[in-house]
Amino acid sequence: MPTRASLLIRTLGTFALGVSLSMSGVTPLHADAGAYLASRQATIDSNFEALAHYATIALTQAPKDVALLESVLSANIARGEFDDLKGYATVLESVEPGNQIAALASFALMIKAGDFDGIIAALDDGQSISSVVDGFMRAWAYVGKGEMSAAIDAFDEATRDKRPAEFFGPFNKAMAYALVGDFESGEALLAAPGAPETRDALIARMQMLSQLERNDEALALYDKFFGGVADPQADAMADVLRAGGAVPFVELSNATDGFANVFYEISAALAGGPSDAYTLLYARIALELRPERAQFVLLAAELLNSLGNFDLAAEVYASLPETDPNYHLAVMGRAETLRNAGREDEELAALQELAKARPERADVLVALGDSLRRHEDNAGAVEVYTQAIDLFDELTRAQWPLFFTRGIAYEQLDMWAESEADLRKALELEPGQPSVLNYLGYSFLELKINLDEAMDMIRQASEARPNDGYITDSLAWGLYRLGRYEEALAPMEKAAALMPVDPIINDHLGDVYWAVGREREAQFQWHRALSFDPEEDDAERIRLKLEIGLDRVLVQEGEEPTRPLNDG
Repeated sequence: MPTRASLLIRTLGTFALGVSLSMSGVTPLHADAGAYLASRQATIDSNFEALAHYATIALTQAPKDVALLESVLSANIARGEFDDLKGYATVLESVEPGNQIAALASFALMIKAGDFDGIIAALDDGQSISSVVDGFMRAWAYVGKGEMSAAIDAFDEATRDKRPAEFFGPFNKAMAYALVGDFESGEALLAAPGAPETRDALIARMQMLSQLERNDEALALYDKFFGGVADPQADAMADVLRAGGAVPFVELSNATDGFANVFYEISAALAGGPSDAYTLLYARIALELRPERAQFVLLAAELLNSLGNFDLAAEVYASLPETDPNYHLAVMGRAETLRNAGREDEELAALQELAKARPERADVLVALGDSLRRHEDNAGAVEVYTQAIDLFDELTRAQWPLFFTRGIAYEQLDMWAESEADLRKALELEPGQPSVLNYLGYSFLELKINLDEAMDMIRQASEARPNDGYITDSLAWGLYRLGRYEEALAPMEKAAALMPVDPIINDHLGDVYWAVGREREAQFQWHRALSFDPEEDDAERIRLKLEIGLDRVLVQEGEEPTRPLNDG
């Protein structure tokens, strides 16, 4: 069965940001060639600031070029700059009637202005984003005009025989009912078999149930879907419900919020797909229409981060106020953009400040612990992970990563007893977890202890993840450690094929080749390993192997050689 994202792509079309610009290969006649070529490169790089700048310059000499107009519109929407869209959209629509990017910009501006009659008229005239979006825009325009009967008919028509509108139809119609105070009809739609069980639908349904004085049902919904999952909004609602209070319906307050939800739903379904640059346009329109909505902020920023626009992503994350229950998620997201931008010290500082402000949040402490480990402050990481573990009165499988990461930090500190205890605790909470099995088994191999148990663990991990390069390497390295060199050869070659530029795996393959008498191939692999920038200690050992051979290095280290030395 097609996924929701694939159905959306098929329905919305495969237009991607700047596709005609980057694929045309032809500079518009009389255009500034330098600016045009720079805009093409900016399109390839998804650099929206540069794209807006250079495409605007190129347009001065080719003012009706479709590709440049699309690029300027797309780049400005991606940047959250909506003030200058109207003129470009009008020109693009006149040059190429029915252009999708022109329609996106025009409808976004009409929605912002509350021009519901204009939206319906434009749809009647054939202006279109897609059949899915068009139908829901028409319905919400009728809601905005106060014509609920026409709106309900439009919602039904938008959903009828139009996949994947079936995913969004019940939710949008339910939200429209709730907006006018008909919580009973709205909740019934969301409770029906096959209705969406997205986070937003569940939150909205809990609010509707509370407004209908059915708090027990709302709490049952919370326990079923949010129990054990950290969700600040749902948790706060549950506290009110348990105290017997009424949770207000705040998922939307006007028709514009309904339009914003449509664009957000599309972007959330497409996120992580083949064109995040295209998906970003929908997310940015949603955020422009409803800038205070936390999930809109987080999605737009995540998309910008994934596309390498770190400064823009940080700007969007920073727009969420500290009073918002999801503020900590925005700070953690901003910290990730700082790390991706190579500003690791600023990332660490942001997380340290957040952990002081939100010491009760385990996810914040985990993010800080991970950052400390990346900064090689394993002692600090252990302290922070311990703080996080102490927050839980009862341990469940959800906490296995905490013990795993603290176990890694202990191992890096050469505190093996503590490390082993944590790794075994992680396996107790999540039996058979491949990453933990591999780490613990490989550690046993390196320490030359519990070798039979180590191999059992690694084999189990390998069966669970047969195409994981690191686990395959562990399996081969275990066989090598046991002197079973011929058996080690096939899995080690597979590991190198799975991770061809990993210096450790290439080094290991060289050792196995040497052990089976294929010395030239061993030397080739060691040279390859050096070319991939190994740690300096590893590099020094590889160079020594190239100089005197693996067996003499092993003897110098007090180990048994793979073969008898030939001093002749």
